[in-house]
Amino acid sequence: MKKIVIIIIYISFLSSCKNNKSEQEATAPVSNEKLVTLSPTQSQFADILTSKIDQKEMAAEIRVNGKIDVPPQNMISISAPLGGYLKSTKLLPGMHLGKGEVIAVMEDQQYIELQQDYLLAKTKLQFAEIEYQRQKELNQSQASSDKVTQQALSETNIQRIMMNAIAEKLKLIHINPTNLSENTISKSITIQSPINGYVSKVNVNIGKYITASEVMFELINPTDFHLNIKVFEKDISNLAIGQKVIAYTNTNPEKKYNCKILLINKDVDSDGTVDVHCHFDSNDKAILPGMYMNAIIQVTSSKSFVIPNDGLVHFEGKDYVFVVSKQNEYLMQEVMLKKSENELTQIEFVNGDQMQDKVFVTKGAYTLLMKMKNTAEE
Repeated sequence: MKKIVIIIIYISFLSSCKNNKSEQEATAPVSNEKLVTLSPTQSQFADILTSKIDQKEMAAEIRVNGKIDVPPQNMISISAPLGGYLKSTKLLPGMHLGKGEVIAVMEDQQYIELQQDYLLAKTKLQFAEIEYQRQKELNQSQASSDKVTQQALSETNIQRIMMNAIAEKLKLIHINPTNLSENTISKSITIQSPINGYVSKVNVNIGKYITASEVMFELINPTDFHLNIKVFEKDISNLAIGQKVIAYTNTNPEKKYNCKILLINKDVDSDGTVDVHCHFDSNDKAILPGMYMNAIIQVTSSKSFVIPNDGLVHFEGKDYVFVVSKQNEYLMQEVMLKKSENELTQIEFVNGDQMQDKVFVTKGAYTLLMKMKNTAEE
């Protein structure tokens, strides 16, 4: 009997211990490894700032590259309209030219013949006009037939057509027919620069015969250089005419050039990019055709909640913020980062929670992260 009583007491004791343990487990608070609690003293010295955060529209950036391009209207090919021998030129690539400046002197026998033909046509026209007036007066007095008068008028018109046609040919070689006389016939003609600009290429040498279709020189007008940048197809929807672009070179990245988008191509290249042409706000002599440049396109994003960067922490490959759960107690929540600008970053909760009514740690988030790690280690 004594043994049975002892066994019953022992079993009752074990049962009581087990029930007490279960009750303690049931009543103990559930720990949260992402919850940080500071004592009043710790809070006093932690230098933590909290506040609600607002929505803000931020400018994002698209970084691309491209090169300086010259529009067709700013590239001038110089040729000799009627051909001829190059007598002289002083042009060298890179040389600056003023509009109307003589860039070459040409010689050829056909220049002499053309001037001769014009002067002869002019003389014949003068004679034809005199003959027509004479026949017209005779016809009025019935001393000449209508047929002869009409023939004289026809000859006058023919000679005028020939003279005017030759005059236009003379203008092609920059000879003014109104100043031409038998005493001013020349075997040489001058070719003048049609623009203020620079010499890009020199394709001829003195003494060479130049055909009418041959390009002698190539000139560039530097007043309208374009920056042709390559933008990926996925980013095109964020671009618009007039949008701001900042360009710079690899050799001098501190020097910035302001541009605006002038034209967006409608064709996608085989590499998945689209050509976008940008116009510089001001001309700079340091910008040269064919030069490679980097560019930053300012893109406006939609409104999102923003937090100072001091309120963000990166932990185990993820980004977090701390939200005030109650006084001196902070809950770390995972966020997705969006655009950043001026020490502010757009964020969204990964779990989709709303942000407008929450109070965030805007300074001292790293201090809370260290406190959380130290507590976990203890």
